[in-house]
Amino acid sequence: MAISTNTQKKIIPYLFLAPAAVLFLLFLVYPLLKGFQISFYNWSIMPTKPSTFIGLDNYVKAFQDQVVGTAFKNTLIYTLITVPGQMILAMLAAVMIHNITRGKIFFRTLYYIPVITSWVIVSLLFRYLFQSPEGLINYFLVEVFHITPDPVGWLQQAGTAMIPVIGLGIWKGIGWSMIIYLAALASIPHEIGEAASIDGANTWQRFWAVTLPLIGPTVVFTLVMLLIGGFNVFISVYLITNGGPMQQTEVALSYMYHQAFDFIDFGYAASLSFLLAAVIVTGSLLQMKFLRRPVEIS
Repeated sequence: MAISTNTQKKIIPYLFLAPAAVLFLLFLVYPLLKGFQISFYNWSIMPTKPSTFIGLDNYVKAFQDQVVGTAFKNTLIYTLITVPGQMILAMLAAVMIHNITRGKIFFRTLYYIPVITSWVIVSLLFRYLFQSPEGLINYFLVEVFHITPDPVGWLQQAGTAMIPVIGLGIWKGIGWSMIIYLAALASIPHEIGEAASIDGANTWQRFWAVTLPLIGPTVVFTLVMLLIGGFNVFISVYLITNGGPMQQTEVALSYMYHQAFDFIDFGYAASLSFLLAAVIVTGSLLQMKFLRRPVEIS
């Protein structure tokens, strides 16, 4: 039986989408559903030992686990510091590069290099910089500037161990937001800024009243993406502090990793992952709802 031309036109797009849909279901949806199932079990990785259904016990355990509270608190602190730091510095860099007449490509490349560097390499580099007593930071503090008589135990103290992690997060993320902001700034018609200048607006007033509202959707987009990235911090914590000292620098993903691969408690780790996912999804939806506003320029 021949298939009509209209039917063929309707079917062909789905045929092209089918391979990607199969991969999406196989490598994303199925693992997600399987992980959700595992979170309700005392999961066994041994084929001969059956997994035991324990209901919500893993989730109840998570709310009673003090280290979970510490891990989520550290994740929140990391996010609340690195996200504004990245956004403000990236916006500053983007505005300056947008306004210069020479060297734009050079400065764009310079600021973007940290983004494409390996997390493993730069994490180990920051660990070396903040080592005690032989780290480069301590060398400058003690030997060069004489700010402190003794080396600071950056990675041995809970109060200072997160500083290199946070510093790395800001340094490595500026370039990504900067590129997004540069694209948004380039889309603003020059006539709008010229009209504001004729009305007597200075540089700051033009940026605050004209530029920022026009790139508002871009700012919201970067905010959402950076918050998601902040809550997913892992490699830098794992390689710089490994959650220490005394699990005081654990973040959500590092604690999940330890539970899954050090203690072989995959059910508990899965429940923690879905609690984190709930936090990220809720936060993202709230941001999209309350921060998205229509652009109005008076």
